Amino acid sequence: MTRDEFREALLQVMERKHHWAWPHFTSGAVKKARLHVHLEQEYAVFVRDFPVLVGRAYVQCPLPAVRRELAENLYEEETGGLHAGRPHPELFLEYPKGLGFDLSRFEAVTLLPGAKLYRGLLDEVTQARGWSVAAAVVTLFIEGTPHERALFDPSAPARPEPALSEHPLVKHYGLPLESLALTKAHRGVEGDHRQAAWRMMLDHVPGAERAKVVSAMEQVLAAWLVYRDDVALACGLEAPQR
Repeated sequence: MTRDEFREALLQVMERKHHWAWPHFTSGAVKKARLHVHLEQEYAVFVRDFPVLVGRAYVQCPLPAVRRELAENLYEEETGGLHAGRPHPELFLEYPKGLGFDLSRFEAVTLLPGAKLYRGLLDEVTQARGWSVAAAVVTLFIEGTPHERALFDPSAPARPEPALSEHPLVKHYGLPLESLALTKAHRGVEGDHRQAAWRMMLDHVPGAERAKVVSAMEQVLAAWLVYRDDVALACGLEAPQR
């Protein structure tokens, strides 16, 4: 697999990282009383432990250039770095807090079946398949969006970035603007993180490992879609007829 083929395969995985239920969440169609399910599952599946997932890629990697990229990401996530001033998992909890939800629920979340399987896969691919798979899953898949192609093709649609006042949680659920600290932090570092993720993959993953990275990304995408199906169902949504 050539470098260009590798990039294209990864881009095609990311372009399928979209779920039928997401427009319901962004349009306010999900009842506020059910919204806590979505937030709890996201927090317990990967937000709370995201610095740990990045750290797993870091400790396995023998390449100083890649470790530096991962260390910068880890520092920002774990401490807030220069952009947020607080750990990102802590900032995430400003969402449910601002919505008036009971934060004690986030201390002992029971994962939905699909969430449990997805998290189990995240643990496996970040611990047992080498640094390249771990870094791809954490920095490309988890942090990335379906709009990754815009990084390489100016004509491709970029990720929408509406005004904070138009954020779905603000617009439809009454979240105070000051509770969007994590959103602001992500916007502050997103460009650097996206460029770093692709540098690690395209400049440093050996040719012999590219196929296994793509395979792992495909596997994680499939598990993510099942996870999001379960969250949608628990939030009172029904999948469209196919």
